[in-house]
Amino acid sequence: MSKAAIAVVGASGYSGEELIRLLLRHPGCEIRILTSRQYAGQSLSSVFPRFAGRGEISFTAPDVAKIADECQFAFLALPHGLAAEFARPLVAAGVKILDLSADFRIRDTAKFRKYYKGDHPAPELLKDAVYGMPEIYRDKIRTASLVACPGCYPTSVILPLHPLLKAGLIMKDGISVSSMSGVSGAGRKVDLPYIFPECNESVRAYSPTNHRHLPEIEQELSASAGAELKISFIPHLVPINRGMATTITARPSEGFSPEKLADALKIYADEPFVRIMPEGRLPDTKNVCMGNFCDIAYVRDEHTGRLIVCSSIDNLTKGAAGQAVQCLNLILGIDEKTALL
Repeated sequence: MSKAAIAVVGASGYSGEELIRLLLRHPGCEIRILTSRQYAGQSLSSVFPRFAGRGEISFTAPDVAKIADECQFAFLALPHGLAAEFARPLVAAGVKILDLSADFRIRDTAKFRKYYKGDHPAPELLKDAVYGMPEIYRDKIRTASLVACPGCYPTSVILPLHPLLKAGLIMKDGISVSSMSGVSGAGRKVDLPYIFPECNESVRAYSPTNHRHLPEIEQELSASAGAELKISFIPHLVPINRGMATTITARPSEGFSPEKLADALKIYADEPFVRIMPEGRLPDTKNVCMGNFCDIAYVRDEHTGRLIVCSSIDNLTKGAAGQAVQCLNLILGIDEKTALL
């Protein structure tokens, strides 16, 4: 079987590096193009010494025509707004896009404008974009030309709440989410709040209102619930390199029971990357580090009557590059666990 020709656009960031790690071990893929304006002309091993001996490919400046000529798939590991500039001509040229930015996740252009402070850069492509969460949209992903890969926070929230909302086991109001992310979630940039002396030995909340991931989360949870809902979402920065822990509280519906919860969770029985914790165990970021898993636990608090839901993911793998590769595998029609286990 011939290998799929791959471009990674914006390959020098943390998500780009993670994509390279996974794609280099993928038996069905060949990385043809790695783009980085900063490192154009430099070899992969000189920028990332961990990949020494894994091939002599060098970074190049981004060139849409070259990507369209040489590649079947392009991963866009770019900031929002910039990704759409590449997606538009590449989709037109027949290149399948896996976009790790937020450009095509939010279907409502008014909400995009509100949270991203500008008009949507390519609204005509939204109708073709499929939200890249295999556990929910597997069949649509298989035939997609443009996959909007979910953000890390949304993945850690949507996966544990989807079966509860779909089965009507929790109330649609009063859902409260508190998430903690490793510093790599802010991207590879030199910015005062993210340098070591500012982050080490310190934990802080940020963007407790109007966080850019909020409309994405609410969009998908509303689809699961079959009705519009709003949540409280408070992210935190914690002094670890990678990993994400999310704790959610919600009010059980009148029809809630442990038996109905167990039945609702059967939706994940055959999912290779969703692991429901046994009773008495809670997820831990160290157990998902550099893996494509989402570990989830459900606990009923008899004191308050609320349901406590905990999840852990690696923000760079299941929260970004790993989930994107999982989507690629679906499009290729191969085992979706390829290169991920």
